[in-house]
Amino acid sequence: MSHRWRLVLVFLVLWLSYQSAEGVGARWLHSLPIRDGLMVASVLLAWPLSRWLGYRGYAAYALAGAGWRRWLPAGLLLAVLAKFAAVSTGLQLGAYTDDPDAAHVGLAALAAALPMLLLSTFVPSLAEDILTRGFWYRAAGIRWCGGVVFVLVSAAIFVFNHIYRLGDGPLEWLLLFVFGLPYAAALWRSGSLWAALGLHWGWNLGNGLQALLLPVTVHDASASAALSIGAHLALLAVVLLLPRRASEVVDESQ
Repeated sequence: MSHRWRLVLVFLVLWLSYQSAEGVGARWLHSLPIRDGLMVASVLLAWPLSRWLGYRGYAAYALAGAGWRRWLPAGLLLAVLAKFAAVSTGLQLGAYTDDPDAAHVGLAALAAALPMLLLSTFVPSLAEDILTRGFWYRAAGIRWCGGVVFVLVSAAIFVFNHIYRLGDGPLEWLLLFVFGLPYAAALWRSGSLWAALGLHWGWNLGNGLQALLLPVTVHDASASAALSIGAHLALLAVVLLLPRRASEVVDESQ
């Protein structure tokens, strides 16, 4: 089988395994454990598929090397701060108000909830980053088209991957597209998917932490979306300030 057809099959398998988590687990069977199990299976399945394409480990998705030590925590912290900044701004502008029916958790409750929150936000973020960014950057090689093209294409793929949210309309499409910009740019600038994952995971983790520590009621959905868009444009600006690390863009095939 030619390498091109292998790429097509790998993408289809990754896409189907990822979509099955929500489509089968959540929407058909209405089972969160099955959804989470299928999402974990999607990440695990990516390893033999990477090997089949001729790469070591998860290197087909730009996950090789020790980039996680530098890029993952930096992106995680930056995105969590961006999430809380967006919500705090929304409270000042009236887009949100404190939710009087939600209990603010203490440190003990937060410590108890944190391990599961970390895992439940990390795995879906990793699975989607492999599918919508890492695969296209390393295995499919779209990076050779140039940074702007790669970032725009990856952001568009990110939008269309949210098949169950496409019916929410143009504002949702714009929101998802802008979300995809800093994540793809982080991969392009760093040469490592860990940088994109740090931002993506950080925003998803920030959602969970905000719901526990700063529960709010949304009063203006459009303003809420605009704040999230603004936060991601700010993340994009920070990412674009980074020098591109060409040394991390290496041939990781066997």
